Amino acid sequence: MDGAIMHHGNNNKHHKNKTKAHFVMYQCRRNPANEKGIIIMAMYRKLGKATKPRRALLRNQVTALLYNGKIVTTEARAKEIKKIVEPMITLAAKEKDNFETVTVEAKVPEKDKDGRRVKEVVDGKKVTKFTTVKKEIKKDMPSRMHARRQLLKTLYPVVEVPTENAGRKKNTKNVDLVAKLFDEYGPKYADRKGGYTRMIKIGQRKGDAAMMVVLELV
Repeated sequence: MDGAIMHHGNNNKHHKNKTKAHFVMYQCRRNPANEKGIIIMAMYRKLGKATKPRRALLRNQVTALLYNGKIVTTEARAKEIKKIVEPMITLAAKEKDNFETVTVEAKVPEKDKDGRRVKEVVDGKKVTKFTTVKKEIKKDMPSRMHARRQLLKTLYPVVEVPTENAGRKKNTKNVDLVAKLFDEYGPKYADRKGGYTRMIKIGQRKGDAAMMVVLELV
């Protein structure tokens, strides 16, 4: 009898701990100020991966979708990517016009008719000759600057390499995906209230029979 009572007491203690754990997870879902890892675990599927590899996978595919306009992935992953991409586009559409145009002076190298830099002799040394020009730039307002920082937390850097000069580093180009969000996707979807993507099923993958889809921007 004593043993049965002790066993019953342990069950009550286990039930209380379990209830407390559920309450903590519920609070983490409601309060974004809690630990980021817990929130992501609560919001997104595991996709068969640990937290860090899963985040890296989702960031990589979100970046690819915004750069290329479409990707091929599994249906499960596409649903999670959609949850991330759509709020990003909504934010870009909201902040697309929150900037001011300012004029600044900048020094740029002078070039000859063949596109080569012009040299001049200074203190006995040949150096590139620079000239001062005025140009207009966009200066983010505070809310747009904050939005830019939030978007950069998700996006990976993209480097574009021309096919004909793939081996030459000087021909590579850094792509500003945040600027693409503000300048291209923002105006494009400004009058649309969500539903920026669509999924097209293309069949099951060999091996594990996972449903494959094309996820693309509409």
